[in-house]
Amino acid sequence: MDGNEALEGQVGLGVDIVEIARMRRILERTPRFRERVFSEDERAYCDATANPETHYATRFAAKEAVVKALGTGFSRGIGVRDVEVRRNAKGRPVVALHGRAKEVAREQGVRELPLSLSYTHTEAVACAMAITEGSVRAAEKRVDPMEELAKQFKEARALLDEMDAPAPGDAPA
Repeated sequence: MDGNEALEGQVGLGVDIVEIARMRRILERTPRFRERVFSEDERAYCDATANPETHYATRFAAKEAVVKALGTGFSRGIGVRDVEVRRNAKGRPVVALHGRAKEVAREQGVRELPLSLSYTHTEAVACAMAITEGSVRAAEKRVDPMEELAKQFKEARALLDEMDAPAPGDAPA
C-alpha cells in the first residue's frame, strides 16, 4: 500500500501544543535555534512582535501539527524547515511546504492544509488538516442525511396522495 491508498478518502488531522516559557528558555540558551528551525520570513515576523517567544512557540506547534496531519512526523526525510508558516493578504496563517514535505504531500494527494493557531499566556497551540483529493471526492459522494430524509418524506407523501386519490371512473362519495 502506498501513501495514496493509505489516505484515500481520509483527512489527516494534527494538533500540537508548546509551552511558551519553554520556547523562551530555548531561544535564550540556543540563539542558533531560530536559524536552524525557522525561515527568514518566520523569524522576521516573530522578532517584530512584542512577544517573539509566543509567536515562535505557535509556529513550532504549527510545524509539528502539519507533519502529524501528514501522518509522518519529522521522518521520511522531512525537516523542520520543510514546513513554513506564512500569512496571507488578510493575515491568516497558511502553510508553505518545501523539500521532502512538499513531495510527501503530493504523493498523498494533499490538496489543502488549513491551519489554525492560538495561544494563551502560557501555551501555544496549532491544528492542521491534510485534506486529500480522495477525501474531497468522498465528501462529494456523501449524502446529506437531512436532504435524504426530506426526499424520502416527499416520496412517501406522494405515494399516500396517490393512494388517497379517487380511481378513474369512481363516483365522488
